[in-house]
Amino acid sequence: MKALILAAGGGKDMAPFSITRPKPMLHVAGRPILHRTFQMLRGSGFSDVSLIRGPHGDTIREYFGSGESIGVNINYISQKKQDGIGKAVLLARQSFSPGEHFILIYSDVVTDENIISSVLQTFGYSGSPTAGIVLPPSASPSFGNVYLDKSMSITKIVEKPTKKNTGNYVLAGIYVLPYSFFAILEKAKGDMVKAFAKLIKSEGMKASIWEKGWVDIGYPWDILNANRIIMDTWNSSSVHKDISVKDAKIKGPVHIEEGVEIRSGAIIQGPSFIGKGSYIGNNVLIRKYSSLGPNSVIGFGVELKNCVFFGHSRVGRLSYVGDSVVGKDVDIGSGTMTINQNMDGSSIKVKANGSLVDSGMEKLGAFIGDGSVLGSGHNICAGSVIKPGVMIPNHYTYPKGSR
Repeated sequence: MKALILAAGGGKDMAPFSITRPKPMLHVAGRPILHRTFQMLRGSGFSDVSLIRGPHGDTIREYFGSGESIGVNINYISQKKQDGIGKAVLLARQSFSPGEHFILIYSDVVTDENIISSVLQTFGYSGSPTAGIVLPPSASPSFGNVYLDKSMSITKIVEKPTKKNTGNYVLAGIYVLPYSFFAILEKAKGDMVKAFAKLIKSEGMKASIWEKGWVDIGYPWDILNANRIIMDTWNSSSVHKDISVKDAKIKGPVHIEEGVEIRSGAIIQGPSFIGKGSYIGNNVLIRKYSSLGPNSVIGFGVELKNCVFFGHSRVGRLSYVGDSVVGKDVDIGSGTMTINQNMDGSSIKVKANGSLVDSGMEKLGAFIGDGSVLGSGHNICAGSVIKPGVMIPNHYTYPKGSR
């Protein structure tokens, strides 16, 4: 059996990070989301993978190459026009053979354990088309509902339910499908919901229930949620022998890569990740669920808490970055504070695709795009979104006029 990964999506709701990379290249727990997908595939016995890429898809090829370094053979397929998931799937038709099944994976889904093996196990029992399903973290009408019969067969999929708080299962983004699905999808003109309905009627579809950690990356704060569920699986530390540590304290499961320098007085609380070539200055406090990509520079007296850095960024001395996501090549000046809560304790609202969206989180900091430069002495308000390449002057409250 071969695998098909959908990795062309960007998502306007994921700005500022989707402006410069596809969603699967967002970093969680020190690696792109797509890296974890490949790991699960390899662990499930897959070696041949077709991957649909779209805008900024070159970043995927630059990072993974042929796939040899991660033990898979990657066949790249470009979706030049972003005209839907179904049309993307149809582009891969020639990569598979009549009569065989294939596994289809949405690469913007993160799980704490190997959901692919779980779906394959259900398929092995039934031999029928299979879909992974999950109870969403909240009973949100934004998720399509899946309806089941007593034999755990899917009877109906409703893409946009009209009733709120239905509490039904939703599709988890992992499927085992027959080659015949391509013809069904073509007749449905690329409409995945209609194609699934026809497949359910003609061949049936079994449900594989996933009851463990699952995050569908739809908004920037989902990066923090995904980072947390992965780090919660770490039971031990992994510290490369080629690091320099001087009178620092490391507590809990911490992953530290090669070439890292940690100066005296630093405290690192796990679970946390520090990428290769990073520098952690004197008296730095790195709190739980912080992930620093490669070549990060954290200056004297900085405090980091529950944040994700994609790498190659700098934080100047005596700053605080909490509950935030920081893109690549960002320069944060000294004395910068990310405010991570409203004074009245209400949940943080974030501007996504032109509208304010309630994150449902009472603590949430900033989302800072690639290549941004923030001068010294800033107060960055809760839920702020800073576009890539923005330069903010010294001693500034962002956004302007905030209190």
